[in-house]
Amino acid sequence: MMRTLFCGLLMLFSLCAFSQTTITGKVVDQDNQPIPGANVVIIGKAEGAVTDFNGRFSLTTDQTPPFKLRVTSIGFSSVELEVTSDNQKLDIILEEAQTQLDEIVVSASRTPERIFESPVTVERFGLKEIKNAAAPDFYSGLENLKGVDINTNSLTFQSINTRGFATFANNRFVQLVDGMDNTSPALNFVLGNLLGMTELDVNSVELLPGASSALYGANAFNGILFMTSKDPFKFNGLSVYAKSGFTSQEAAGDNQYYDFGIRAAHKFSEKFAGKVNFSYLNGTDWWAVSEEDVLNPGRTRAHQNYDGLNIYGDEVSTNIRAVGAALADMGLIPSGAENLLPDENVSRTGYAERDLTDYNAESVKFDASLHYRPFADDFEIIYQGKLGKGTTIYQGSNRYSIKDFFLQQHKLEFRNDNFFVRGYITSEDAGDSYDMRFAGININRAWKDDSTWFGEYAGAYLQASLAGANSEQAHMVARQTADTGRLIPGTAAFESTFNRVISDPDFTKGAQFKDETKMRHVDVNYNFSHLTDDFAEVQVGGSFREYVLNSFGTIFTDANGPISYSEIGAYAQIQKKFADDRLKVTASGRYDKSQLFDGFFSPRLSLGYTMGEARNHNLRASYQTGFRNPTTQDLFIGLDAGRAILVGSAEENLDRDIREFRVNNIAANGGNDTATILGREAYENSFTLNSVNNGTFQKSDVSLVEPEKVQSFEVGYRGEVSKVTIDLSVYYNIYDKFIANETVIVPFYGEVGDNSLSLLAMQSGDFKPYQTYTNSDADVKSYGASIGLDYRIFGNFDLGGSYTYAKQDFDQASAPDFRTSFNTPEHKVKVSFGNTDLFENFGFNIDYRWSDSYFWQATFADGNIPSYSVFDAQINYRVPSLKSTFKVGGSNIGGKDYFTAIGTGYIGSQFYVSWVINN
Repeated sequence: MMRTLFCGLLMLFSLCAFSQTTITGKVVDQDNQPIPGANVVIIGKAEGAVTDFNGRFSLTTDQTPPFKLRVTSIGFSSVELEVTSDNQKLDIILEEAQTQLDEIVVSASRTPERIFESPVTVERFGLKEIKNAAAPDFYSGLENLKGVDINTNSLTFQSINTRGFATFANNRFVQLVDGMDNTSPALNFVLGNLLGMTELDVNSVELLPGASSALYGANAFNGILFMTSKDPFKFNGLSVYAKSGFTSQEAAGDNQYYDFGIRAAHKFSEKFAGKVNFSYLNGTDWWAVSEEDVLNPGRTRAHQNYDGLNIYGDEVSTNIRAVGAALADMGLIPSGAENLLPDENVSRTGYAERDLTDYNAESVKFDASLHYRPFADDFEIIYQGKLGKGTTIYQGSNRYSIKDFFLQQHKLEFRNDNFFVRGYITSEDAGDSYDMRFAGININRAWKDDSTWFGEYAGAYLQASLAGANSEQAHMVARQTADTGRLIPGTAAFESTFNRVISDPDFTKGAQFKDETKMRHVDVNYNFSHLTDDFAEVQVGGSFREYVLNSFGTIFTDANGPISYSEIGAYAQIQKKFADDRLKVTASGRYDKSQLFDGFFSPRLSLGYTMGEARNHNLRASYQTGFRNPTTQDLFIGLDAGRAILVGSAEENLDRDIREFRVNNIAANGGNDTATILGREAYENSFTLNSVNNGTFQKSDVSLVEPEKVQSFEVGYRGEVSKVTIDLSVYYNIYDKFIANETVIVPFYGEVGDNSLSLLAMQSGDFKPYQTYTNSDADVKSYGASIGLDYRIFGNFDLGGSYTYAKQDFDQASAPDFRTSFNTPEHKVKVSFGNTDLFENFGFNIDYRWSDSYFWQATFADGNIPSYSVFDAQINYRVPSLKSTFKVGGSNIGGKDYFTAIGTGYIGSQFYVSWVINN
């Protein structure tokens, strides 16, 4: 195996062994100030370089002079110039421009190209945008990009999405950091930038909305985000930032936060360079304090069957008359006395979320990389290691305190301008994380078990009723009696029990979830353009991924050992220009195969045509396909979430999920006081939730989950009209085998549809909701459009704006138990206004966002999100002698709290002062 790999690498090296031409130079603006991050690209080739902090660049190519270069940078007009000899040194001046169309992107076609000619919609967030962002950090600033949604789960956990269909567990959107997918292997989604990239090291951010599977494989379904760091060969030196301020929220008040980062990079020689990055953020999270009843809005804690949104432990409820019947059977109350009890459910008294977490928000990130160029040319060997540790809150089926969560990635990459071979491993450790719902449930149970509590409640209710109390008074007396001696938050007894519960991974008495899941991934790509330039640009590539699930039975059904499975994929792309280089045709295709499913082919075809004498108008059209493999949780989860049991639908998983439940109607259960239920029952012996609610009791027909597919049709326009830069796109998506959850009701005995025993189980309260993972046969479609306008007014003021429309086409009545979780507003408007040089060394920027109201649908809770408006603003002052920039800014400076999802803390204001040195 090693010999084969060695021979293969030698072949790749030999393909690169042509005569080399090296060009060096410096790029400056009209005031002779260096322009870092400028793109220097060989026209007609997939080769280029980026200027360093001092505006310098070095480009080595096998192209023989003469040939032309194009130099571009955000906010400047592009320049084309001719290279006539080897070792030529160039001094290049860029003038400020009105358009951003000459920016270079890589993500759309895996090769450098002008954003103007990109075959699909692409958004870019570069060094200029990062420096001018009014948001507290660059990641939050991405929300100002056209068509982007950011749902805020926590101060340190924001979830990016485009074109709808997402929750905080956003497994339809991929995020790559220097080519590595930093998705949590067990959670199946990215925890925002909690464990991502430090701001000082960000070189560029590119975002592709929509299906991208043809080049990037499974799960690049709704979109893909690329974050690229700075090359230590080009960006040297020591950079530091310090940021401090406070968050302000109605529920939590004002709380200080601080953020610090440092980057050190050094070019030791033409062959060796390295860098290290470190950042630390600490603050107070947004408190979630809603006491709205989840299933019955309007109820208060005074109601006997209350279930508060951010109250945990009150999910445990039972029919009080059934409790009375059990007491009568045991001779604890007179026979027949149970009929004096109301035929209604009663819930235990829960604890507020703020009693179950300290709302500490923390992020610690460290990474280091070594870059070696053995031949002092473009061939490079890179080792990169990333370590992240964070504390945040995640909302899925329950609310989870993610405490000291640890994620690490290690990458080894071989690359030059024409190929890369990249392998990396992602490993995580859940740390001291726990489920807050089960913390509340099991603190209650540690003090007094359910049977005792409900028995005391029933007995006290009977006594109060016999003494002449009405129903409301009897319920009050019953709860006070059953709650006598209850653990009170803040007391030593409560804290001791709380710490014991959150340290126990057994969810029958604890709340901790353990996880040491790993993911291994290998990517390869070869671009043949240096060999096929006269014909077309051709590139091929492939990938291999393996999951090793290891949650010790706390998340997956892996109590008896880790679960592993793998996926492979391969792709090819050809890109050709016609008609005086005005027509650009791109065709791609990718084949992927999961160990658990049949293979899938993802084609993509796009056309781009440049019009106008000045070539400043471009029309594009594309047909793309995407697919999404079921996630690790879709397949292998086995988790009691309180309101429902979550059971994955991999065939081998169905019989590993084994649970025992106490039975109310012991006689109907053959004299047994417990029932053993397999996960298989949810798929094969259950009622639909909707039929239980309407009393028709229909058998469910839940199929095992399969990969989800999408076809995407898109047309767009980019151009410049009267100094206004316009970017317009319209899309239409058709989904097949849409993956989502369907909740079913499993009776503890009887065969659904065959006899009345299963109905008796329903009448006796002997059933449990199960959340299944399946595909819908319903027609699911979505469509939308976005337009962005940028204009320089009043000389040097930047004015930009965008409008986004998004709509799903789904008939809920045709599939009443199916939930799409579209979760995006129909209308969004974003506006920015600023000036980087209002006067010497002083700049400012203001961002405004308006979101239409929309309906949020997720496993934790559903509900309406009101429309909201948000202003962010910043002013900055540069001190060139100190190589420093000082900034004062704030987000949501209007101060009105808002929220983007049901169940999260309301988002308040965040104000900061920052000092950035040498960046």
